[in-house]
Amino acid sequence: MQFMLLFSRQGKLRLQKWYVPLSDKEKKKITRELVQMVLARKPKMCSFLEWRDLKIVYKRYASLYFCCAIEDQDNELITLEIIHRYVELLDKYFGSVCELDIIFNFEKAYFILDEFLLGGEAQETSKKNVLKAIEQADLLQEPRHEYFNVPVY
Repeated sequence: MQFMLLFSRQGKLRLQKWYVPLSDKEKKKITRELVQMVLARKPKMCSFLEWRDLKIVYKRYASLYFCCAIEDQDNELITLEIIHRYVELLDKYFGSVCELDIIFNFEKAYFILDEFLLGGEAQETSKKNVLKAIEQADLLQEPRHEYFNVPVY
């Protein structure tokens, strides 16, 4: 996988993860181009696009589009499965994830993605193991609030 983009139906970028080195200018250009292209497609159309020398695989869940760029020889169905697994992980963690969860807890969304994917490849396929790693990381963060006597809301 070259990169993953998460954006709203209005075209607002909510999450981006790049697995290839590109300049910020090139990233913005790619993002703008892909968001426009995916949003212009009809709901009944195929979720796969050929773009430049890559394949774009996208899936819409509620108000969010999950969009991945893969190499020409990579399997589109496995990529769709990776997108779905990521959404399942977000759902389990947030309890029915929505766009606001991603906006206000973007660091957790990135952390979950990093536990699941490494270098654009599925690192851990077990939802249970990924969620366990996230829960353990959360436990490490909780004592910090008690240490500083900051109320937790």
